[in-house]
Amino acid sequence: MHRTVTELADGRELIYYDSEPGRDRGAEDPRPLDRVESTPELRRDPATGDWVTIAAHRQSRTYHPPADACPLCPSRDGRQSEIPAADYEVAVFENRFPSLAGGAGRCEVVCFTPEHDAGFADLTPERARLVLDAWTDRTAELSARPGVRQVYCFENRGAEIGVTLAHPHGQIYAFSTTTPRTAKHLAAASAHRARTGRNLFEDILAEARAATERVVLAGEHWTAFVPYAARWPYEVHLHPHRRVPDLTRLSEAERAEFPGLYLDLLRRFDRLFGLAAPTPYIAAWHQAPRTGGEELALHLELFTVRRTADKLKYTAGTEAGMDAFMNDVTPEAAARRLREVL
Repeated sequence: MHRTVTELADGRELIYYDSEPGRDRGAEDPRPLDRVESTPELRRDPATGDWVTIAAHRQSRTYHPPADACPLCPSRDGRQSEIPAADYEVAVFENRFPSLAGGAGRCEVVCFTPEHDAGFADLTPERARLVLDAWTDRTAELSARPGVRQVYCFENRGAEIGVTLAHPHGQIYAFSTTTPRTAKHLAAASAHRARTGRNLFEDILAEARAATERVVLAGEHWTAFVPYAARWPYEVHLHPHRRVPDLTRLSEAERAEFPGLYLDLLRRFDRLFGLAAPTPYIAAWHQAPRTGGEELALHLELFTVRRTADKLKYTAGTEAGMDAFMNDVTPEAAARRLREVL
């Protein structure tokens, strides 16, 4: 991997990730942009202890632009975008409309490909590996910044999820706090250790691998399985067999195997419902916080809000109101369906 660091017209950082050195990344951003002025505010809910970010400036962010005005495509034919280069492999830049900024953290956009109508599942294994390397590099750099508590890499795909830019991309959030879901993981892992003397996530993986009816894919270094108490109709967790806290600690063998398994998994998701449109999903990397996360295990959670070809799973009364999920598909049936769609 080769990285080139540059700046956009308003001073935001832009990083090109290339598979080989020697690419010309000297194109400048000629847009007359003002410096980003964002003042997100962190407020703690006294009833739950959860941190909530108030980011009112995001009301004016780019919303469903036409394809010929996509800000994530390369700059071509006189049209300037967030990527000054006429082509790129993987590009990462500071979000122009960040939810987190300054002491509250940082938000970055990860462009997986210059192809507007592609998706992560369309990438080659080599390009998927380059994205993994970019995630890893950003995790290492952001984790080392003062005030950063946790780094979260994720992808939202599909209008049904709420995506406002159709170009294939993900995001990276550097939080100054521990996220509520990670806090639950920490509490559960601590209780499990006190009760059994073992690590919770190692036991979850071992149990899933033993209960083969919930395994979707398995390699030498990774296993993808539907969790025992899945919240979403089709939800898969992808774990390395060796427990590590974050992406920076993966071995070369684990990195080499990941792209093929992950691309296979995404392509199975796209075949689930027999639709011409790709399946909407969220792909979320769970990484341990900077300190105090020794019991946590790196893993990726992939799930879709679609439960049938013409029905969505909404987070309505019980889910949104009480955080009590009701699943319409048994985990065993979901795993069986994902194995069948090869």
